[in-house]
Amino acid sequence: MSEEYLAPELEANFPNLRRGEYEKTSKNTAVYNCIAYAAEDESVWWWPDHGVGIYWPVGVSQEETIESFVHAYGSIGYVVCDDGCRNVEAGFQKIAIYVDDDGVPSHAARQLPSGCWTSKLGKAEDIRHNTLEAIESDPIMGLGYGKVALIMRRPAVEITE
Repeated sequence: MSEEYLAPELEANFPNLRRGEYEKTSKNTAVYNCIAYAAEDESVWWWPDHGVGIYWPVGVSQEETIESFVHAYGSIGYVVCDDGCRNVEAGFQKIAIYVDDDGVPSHAARQLPSGCWTSKLGKAEDIRHNTLEAIESDPIMGLGYGKVALIMRRPAVEITE
């Protein structure tokens, strides 16, 4: 990447995102969104809707509710962490689902083996950020993706050569 950080106007949308605590890891693209990216699918936009280039798992309610998103990620093996643990767990992959003030899902992030998190920012770039709070909303400014509603996990996929 030629630039380490987001453009200032995009960075301004995330008041908790601090330079030195995140880095840009891709170029911008509208092919996939954060929901797909958390599911490790960079081929299509995931959302509970119909349309060209939009995917939603078969049999999952097409509603913008936390329950629907839990079922969507459940279709690829994720289950809700009862303890909400954000720490790395050996043998597991984790994702976090964010919701806005009305409880509507607004974002998802995926945990990296290092314990950091990675996110796709809408149609913009992917970033690696040290904490989930980095892209949460600021209570005064109201910018960001809301708050983490829950953490889900699945057994890590073993890569064999």
